[in-house]
Amino acid sequence: MKFARLLLASLAMTTWAASPISAQQAPLQVAFTFDDLPAHGPLPPGEYRPEPIRSIIKTLKTEQMPPVYGFVNGFRTAEYPYQTKLLREWIASGNPLGNHTWSHPSLDKSSAKKYIHNIAENEPLLEKVDPAGDWHWFRFPYLEEGDTMAKRNAVRDYLSDNHYKIAEVNLDFGDYLWNDAYARCAAKKDDAAVASLHDSYLATADEYITYSRTLSQRLYGRDIPYVLLLHVGAFDAKMLPELIGLFRKRGFEFVSLPQAESDPAYSVDPKVAYPGGGLLMELVATTRNVTLPNATQPEDELAKMCR
Repeated sequence: MKFARLLLASLAMTTWAASPISAQQAPLQVAFTFDDLPAHGPLPPGEYRPEPIRSIIKTLKTEQMPPVYGFVNGFRTAEYPYQTKLLREWIASGNPLGNHTWSHPSLDKSSAKKYIHNIAENEPLLEKVDPAGDWHWFRFPYLEEGDTMAKRNAVRDYLSDNHYKIAEVNLDFGDYLWNDAYARCAAKKDDAAVASLHDSYLATADEYITYSRTLSQRLYGRDIPYVLLLHVGAFDAKMLPELIGLFRKRGFEFVSLPQAESDPAYSVDPKVAYPGGGLLMELVATTRNVTLPNATQPEDELAKMCR
């Protein structure tokens, strides 16, 4: 997913009057999910690769979260076989796994044939570590579902023929952007910068909760159950208890991915090519000429920190 996608929000769309978030008739619901298992991003000094996943597992248990899907890129286990153990620890903790392709390719930059092969290449690992699990859930890397309709249809046909369900995303604040900055700032022992990262992480997450809720109201006139995209990075692990607390403060209850996607909103394929990737609601908004809400873009600022 190209996080700068929101800069293109107003292109080719008519103006849609923003409607306020209405009084909630049913509990707000969100399913947490994590991408890039078993490893994501750089680590701060003194931290070892197993620590982020083990920290996340511990927090999920402490916070009594429902089963949380982790989406796997298997190539890392080929490079570092010990990381297969981390996948088994995830499963043993009661959290399921899904397919995120073998090597995290961009569908925009790949042929459908090569991309489908990359999906299939990941399956022996998933079958090996979770033979009894429901791992036939697929998350598109970068949320790129196809920059042409031919690619989109070919990949979706493969997924359908092989009994996959698509793990769509409707809430994303670019959490991965903080992991690199955190590693740099921790290496420089810049405590003030780390404190700034802490504050901006939570503030941006809070803003994008409002972004997704506003867009849901514009499209559906209600809050659908949301699916949140996170990554198994070091800063994500550090911030997870407070992030869960933020969602609780905002009135959310936590559900599993299958529970969230049982909502009818997830059964609709917008059937649109969308270069760069995006949330399911953003694709739907494109087909309905609905303008996306405004939102800040933290990417440039975070990229400059602690250089």
